[in-house]
Amino acid sequence: MNELARALLSNSAFAPPRNILQAIPDEAAHQKPSTAVGSAPHSIYDEVWHMAFWQDVSLDWVQGKPSPYPAHASEGFPADTSEPWEGLRDRFLAGVQNAAAIANDTERLEQPVACPRHNEPNRTMTVREQLESLAAHNAYHLGRVVLMRQLLSNWPPPDGGDSW
Repeated sequence: MNELARALLSNSAFAPPRNILQAIPDEAAHQKPSTAVGSAPHSIYDEVWHMAFWQDVSLDWVQGKPSPYPAHASEGFPADTSEPWEGLRDRFLAGVQNAAAIANDTERLEQPVACPRHNEPNRTMTVREQLESLAAHNAYHLGRVVLMRQLLSNWPPPDGGDSW
């Protein structure tokens, strides 16, 4: 497994996504943790839905499917939370597996792909660049999930995660 695949799927710079999302009860997934200064703007469910949304868009681009870039940031978060938590988690993790498999196909990594962005209709990236962007995006939001789990006293997960 190369480092790009590891950053998407495994324990490159942080606990693997599977561990980070392990053993989160449905109720906790939908809760917005509170602190003395306010509450989180999103729940764990919202964060995972957001990652799955952008992961699907990124993988569509990598596979040559012209998925449109949303007109508003709100389109990247769920308006409907009826998808069961475990199904959402599994859908996201299946996408992570797919992204890692593409990252391990080193012959494809330098191929250009169209990545339409708002106000940048002709943006092109390589498969590697798109997957690096996806890995960074997922890392950011998985870090938010870890923080929310800590605030909910639901960390570390059974299969491990840094607790320092």
